[in-house]
Amino acid sequence: MFTGIITGVGRIVASHDLGSSLQHGKRLAITCPPAYLDDVGLGDSIALNGACMTVTSLDLPLQQFTIDISAESLARTTGLALDARVNLEKALRAGDRLGGHIVSGHVDGVGTVSLFAQVGESWELRIQAPAELAKYLAYKGSITVNGVSLTVNRVSDNASGCEISINLIPHTVQNTSLGTLKAGSGVNLEIDTVARYVERMLGATGPGTSPRP
Repeated sequence: MFTGIITGVGRIVASHDLGSSLQHGKRLAITCPPAYLDDVGLGDSIALNGACMTVTSLDLPLQQFTIDISAESLARTTGLALDARVNLEKALRAGDRLGGHIVSGHVDGVGTVSLFAQVGESWELRIQAPAELAKYLAYKGSITVNGVSLTVNRVSDNASGCEISINLIPHTVQNTSLGTLKAGSGVNLEIDTVARYVERMLGATGPGTSPRP
């Protein structure tokens, strides 16, 4: 589990195919800020742009680690290409502060940035979310964008799903990779876990339940 509070920004410095077909994934090497990996071990979970990955090797002198990502994960995420800057978050420990919201590290869909512009001291980020995620997005609800826990300020439904508007404070822009976004950029989205369970409970039709009207 994660909280959506980014603890470092890394860069993908190497990408190697794990096979010769489209069904094979890739091995990615990620370089990290100084000392970032000092408390990380093999098999630990680190979220890259909101996608939970497993550390498969460590190079502490170079502050690099590798992950193996499947073809399925590559097809359902964005921003994990060679030389990309990636938001990093280590898995939540028992007793840690929950500074953002509960995040699973499972990307639910890819959105498209429709606007990224400075407004006063902050930035407005608008994202077109796919239709299948629209029902989970609500005013003042939580959304994870490339691994960053954010609050939805406005929701506008449209034929393609919905557009959400988010306010980014200068700290977020300066300490994550979100500052590099522009109109047309793809972003990984994870809906609020609570919304996921509410949808399941409302739609349950098994024994002892009544179908939703």
